[in-house]
Amino acid sequence: MTEPLQTLRRELGVGHATLLGLGSILGTGIFVSIALAAEAAGVWTLPAILLAGLLALCNALSSAQLAAAHPVSGGTYEYGYRLISPSAGFAAGWLFLCAKSASAATAALGFASYLIAITVPSTASPELNIGIAIGVTIALTILVARGIRRSAQVNAIIVGLTIFALLIYVFSFLPDALTGSPPENIDDPSSKFPGLQTFLFTTGFLFVAYTGYGRIATLGEEVREPRKTIPKAILTTLAVSAALYGGVTFVGLRIGLPVGDLHSASLTLSAEGAGSPVVAKIVAVGAMTSMLGVLLNLILGLSRVILAMGRRTDLPPVFGSVSSTDRSPVAATFAVGIIIAAISLVGDVKTTWSFSAVTVLLYYATTNIAALRLAADDRLYHPIFPAIGLIGCLTLAFAVPPSIWVIAIAVLAVGFILRTICNRLHTPDDK
Repeated sequence: MTEPLQTLRRELGVGHATLLGLGSILGTGIFVSIALAAEAAGVWTLPAILLAGLLALCNALSSAQLAAAHPVSGGTYEYGYRLISPSAGFAAGWLFLCAKSASAATAALGFASYLIAITVPSTASPELNIGIAIGVTIALTILVARGIRRSAQVNAIIVGLTIFALLIYVFSFLPDALTGSPPENIDDPSSKFPGLQTFLFTTGFLFVAYTGYGRIATLGEEVREPRKTIPKAILTTLAVSAALYGGVTFVGLRIGLPVGDLHSASLTLSAEGAGSPVVAKIVAVGAMTSMLGVLLNLILGLSRVILAMGRRTDLPPVFGSVSSTDRSPVAATFAVGIIIAAISLVGDVKTTWSFSAVTVLLYYATTNIAALRLAADDRLYHPIFPAIGLIGCLTLAFAVPPSIWVIAIAVLAVGFILRTICNRLHTPDDK
């Protein structure tokens, strides 16, 4: 029996689903958030990584069982809509779209910065940086529009190169990290406890870095045997990424991790400061591939959320359509590409990550509430995990500065206004 035309094709097994999750996590998080966290928390970054990982585990178990029970595009937008209320689902989906579109633009600009630094540093200019970012966004949008299979194959290559670069960094400097101290030209990270609010805010930053595993849930409609594949892929993704985050952070803090630079060059500068320009170049290439991986996976995830919202007319219904040839949400994919390219014209890394922190924490709070409302037959894990995840997300969310909350509330208000307009343009018969 063939699938209905308007559904997406189930192409992903455990391997490709895991690699898509890793492609989402091993990007701006490991190359940017560690430096931001170290600047705020010093050596307390390692405990923050552990706490963020434990919270991510609870949230991962919630996402896994929700996606297994409801293997459709849209992720928490759909779970909130079905298990809490339409408004809760929309709020989660809209905040995800806004925050992750900004993150995708940051990844595109990060790729451009590295490419210029490696190839033509003498001709660097803001215009060139923006042009490259828009160009790579267009290229990956076209790739994603051609279907999940091609996207997964390209992602596998990208993730392989990124992991190779990170392992080279860790194992090249691990002996020095175990016995040495930071070089004289790099400040020794502070060992003083930064205060509870700063520590929790740092943990929230790092939690955002882990949450790329949610991309697997967002792509649930394209996964084979979802009840088996999704939980296995999510947990494998989280285990591998946690090991890499811990290793990179430990080595970086011990050999010297520049904390004054808020851009993604921190690991490259760390390798240069430790006296290995070859490793620094390998890390720079790995940073480029990681930015590509994040951008590719965010275009995939964002387009599937827009697809789900278009199906329910929370966005224009043209975005709810699927191509009859590639079985891909082409309209939703190109909409995402246009949004990311537009945001690439502006952006501030620290503000983007702070906004991502509060919105992602609210997004996963919604995920955990939905998981607590699952029917007993649909549960794969004990309810204690979503309960811990919910408490943790709300606690970390309130450690975010009030100015970021104001931005998030304003963005959410705009979303509900647009939703009302879209719903009023369509009669119940259209829905």
